[in-house]
Amino acid sequence: QVQLVESGGGLVQPGGSLRLSCAGSGFIFRFYAMAWYRQAPGKQRELVATISNSITTKYTDSVKGRFTISRDNAKNTVYLQMNSLKPEDTAVYYCNAGFEAPQFSWGQGTQVTVSS
Repeated sequence: QVQLVESGGGLVQPGGSLRLSCAGSGFIFRFYAMAWYRQAPGKQRELVATISNSITTKYTDSVKGRFTISRDNAKNTVYLQMNSLKPEDTAVYYCNAGFEAPQFSWGQGTQVTVSS
């Protein structure tokens, strides 16, 4: 069955950096676009960044210039490098397949907290 396992979250001060990882299994990873989503307390889950299987990337406006999505098909892993973090980036971060809509059930996510 499909599994998506996110890792790399934590507590970081404003202006800091984190690198999230998501390992996918149970599907042919290299055939799918992959995406990162986040859900802040009391808010709907939002699409943050996507990367196609041809390495085209897209970002929501609030993270442009600060976040970078990348993938390693040999490791079935997608990454999210997050720099210049802000308190408003605090959320649970999830990955999923698909360029604009999630294709599979959600994993457990990884908590990112930006606070001084």
